[in-house]
Amino acid sequence: MRNLSAANFAALQARALVARDFLWIVARDRSTGAPQSVGFWSDVGNVAAAVVNPDTGLDVTRDWYGSGTLIGIDDIPLVANLTVQSITIRMSQIDDLVEQAVRLYDCKQARIEVYRGLFSTVSRQMVAAAACRFVGFCDNIEIKTPSENENGGVELTGVSHTQEITRSNPDTRSHESQKLRSATDNFYQDTAVVGEWEQFWGKSSGKIATVSKPSGGAVKPSGRDAGEAAPSSSGGTR
Repeated sequence: MRNLSAANFAALQARALVARDFLWIVARDRSTGAPQSVGFWSDVGNVAAAVVNPDTGLDVTRDWYGSGTLIGIDDIPLVANLTVQSITIRMSQIDDLVEQAVRLYDCKQARIEVYRGLFSTVSRQMVAAAACRFVGFCDNIEIKTPSENENGGVELTGVSHTQEITRSNPDTRSHESQKLRSATDNFYQDTAVVGEWEQFWGKSSGKIATVSKPSGGAVKPSGRDAGEAAPSSSGGTR
């Protein structure tokens, strides 16, 4: 279920709203690896608008750049399950800020946030902070350089944050791996040699041999028990 603010709910009931989309990208600097954030919205001009931070649930004001930078966003399926959702985001190829975001910075697996802002048709102001509709990562980016009389643009393919639950852990169980987690964790320090340890059992020393149990019954004895007859209870022989 989506939670709407009282102001947005009242305006929706009155059917007096205009929707605008907001796109927030957190890419990486190719030289330093530091995060670089930029925002675009589907209208003209540059604005400072409030959105609901999906991590904290608090309102935060960010700068958004318009004038045709954000062309369109595919319909976002609103589902109540753990399936990985995918969306396509189309942006202008000739805008300088878009060029900077997709060429100067590394957008592979960049964080993507999509918001929907509702504006009053009377005041032309946003009724309440824009609600988050999608959180995920940039799975693919395609920059189309058009030929004559063809359309170009930038297409970002985003996958939802639920893709994280499909990742496997490449880490291995080893002493060095555990030390990365905690310098005092020595749980696996003997993993490589424990199989060669020799344990003393009774009068014999050495490794403890394992005996497989036959499928037909008890374990067959070996040594003296198998090759010699047991003495009778009277102490003599027959």
